[in-house]
Amino acid sequence: MIPLRSSERTYSTPSVTLGIIAVNVVVFLFELTMPPWTLNRFIIHYGIVPDHLRASSLITSMFLHGGWLHILGNMWFFWIFGKGVEDLLGHARFFFFYFVCGLAAGLTHVLLNADSPIPTIGASGAIAGVMGAYLIKFPRARIVTLVPIFIFLTTIEIPAAFLLLYWFFLQFAGGYMGQIAHNVYGGDSTAWFAHVGGFLAGMGLILVLPTQQRWRRWSDS
Repeated sequence: MIPLRSSERTYSTPSVTLGIIAVNVVVFLFELTMPPWTLNRFIIHYGIVPDHLRASSLITSMFLHGGWLHILGNMWFFWIFGKGVEDLLGHARFFFFYFVCGLAAGLTHVLLNADSPIPTIGASGAIAGVMGAYLIKFPRARIVTLVPIFIFLTTIEIPAAFLLLYWFFLQFAGGYMGQIAHNVYGGDSTAWFAHVGGFLAGMGLILVLPTQQRWRRWSDS
């Protein structure tokens, strides 16, 4: 299921969301200029490598992506859900919120994979936090979603709560199966539990951060 747009209204320009997207795109285009051996060294240096963790990599890894589908998927989900949460929190708090969720996601991955030498990259942990916040604050928003029906594609409106809880279930199930794959085959390419950690961090953090007054007026109307 691919979300296309949300029914929730926003009242400010999502400048932080747009800025983070822009930085991710620029860094990805820079990655594309590198020969494979240089890119591998770049990923190892700036990605999260649990068995010899560099603290700065918890931040730098959020701006690296492994391919077009990786970055397009991440940035699209971030755009759909990020602008509403940014409008709710305000620009400065949203900037803080995004990076705290990313840190929580990265640390969750490190704690559960402490002996792994495989670098982990991507903004999906931080974006999962944004999705967790969206679940708490906009559970009744309607998300226009592209879904497959047999051999056709169509759009339907899905409550945000259903879509986000379904997504969270997939991440948790993926993490469980990923641990089995790690034990049996020696690895899994997706940091599923980083998504889980980021999502839960976003749910918790949004409950303690102050929100914009104009959003309360709209929510109560």
